[in-house]
Amino acid sequence: MKVRVLLLISAAVLLFCFQLSNVMVVDAKESAEQQIWWGNVKTANTEKDFPDLRGGPENPERERQLPIDMRILQQRYPDTFILQGPLEQNKIALTFDDGPDPRFTDDVLDVLDQYNVPGTFFVMGSRAIAYPEIVERMNNEGHVIGNHTYFHPNLVEEGDLATLEREVTRTEDVLNDIIGYRTSLFRPPYGFLYDELVEKLAEMQYLVIGWSVDALDWEEDPPEVIASNVLDNVQPGAIILMHDGADWDGDRSNTIESLDQIIPILQEQGYEFVTVPELLNVPFAK
Repeated sequence: MKVRVLLLISAAVLLFCFQLSNVMVVDAKESAEQQIWWGNVKTANTEKDFPDLRGGPENPERERQLPIDMRILQQRYPDTFILQGPLEQNKIALTFDDGPDPRFTDDVLDVLDQYNVPGTFFVMGSRAIAYPEIVERMNNEGHVIGNHTYFHPNLVEEGDLATLEREVTRTEDVLNDIIGYRTSLFRPPYGFLYDELVEKLAEMQYLVIGWSVDALDWEEDPPEVIASNVLDNVQPGAIILMHDGADWDGDRSNTIESLDQIIPILQEQGYEFVTVPELLNVPFAK
């Protein structure tokens, strides 16, 4: 009798263990599938939600058209449209467009911090509201922030003052909420404007900041080429155009690497890096 009871107990225990193991296997499988599913959703959402350049990537948009040469606009509106600073002092300004971009901007900021160099960042409103902590870091580390529209449209192709005003005002409000001031600096996407747009920006109390040296980093050449584009063309008062942001398929890694060549060489040549407002002796806020 005792033997039979022991056999029944043993069988029950074995059955329970078998069922428990099956449950654990199923749970583990469901957990793994859930992790894979969430991983896929996260990846898809990252790409889907990343604010892209509405007017298209810098390349080929800037190669496709150039409505009015910036130098002509500067001659027509010398008090509003600025391309460079004074030639009398060895001061130059590094500027960065299309951020904040979580893939690249922090690395750019790290390099600037390493060399104790201030920068001027022209940010997109849609990206600023998506990554406010990066904008806060820019501000906290002594960099100046400018307006680069909300969605980065081609303002000439859009062709109306209402679009300009909406894009600029919306970004101005977003930046004011993050950094506590209304910037006085504006840079148009692709550098594209025409007379009426410049006049509207002046009415909105903005200085339009172009550039005198284009790193052409949007072409994604090797770091040595990007550095050469700057070093071969720099002069006192230069405003240097670079990019800390890109389209989803773009890459600014070479821009980051090029800074390790550009900054120390120009410092050795006696250049002092300053923000655009310091270079031009203008206020950074309205």
